[in-house]
Amino acid sequence: MRQAQLSTRIDLRIKKALTAACKQGGVKMGRFVEDALVDRLEELADSGEIERLRREPTRPFEEVLREFGLADDV
Repeated sequence: MRQAQLSTRIDLRIKKALTAACKQGGVKMGRFVEDALVDRLEELADSGEIERLRREPTRPFEEVLREFGLADDV
């Protein structure tokens, strides 16, 4: 399998949660991220509802972080 490097910036709180989840699950971070991206791409392809998803309202980022107990970490 050919590979490519992906570089992106994410909120530090998400990075901390990702690091903890990978450590707890004994999974390498690169593998976790790749699997998550593949899962999401499959969901979009299977749903056939990409246009509806684009119009779907979103939740504020801080609300999602509070849900995971990460709002006050940084």
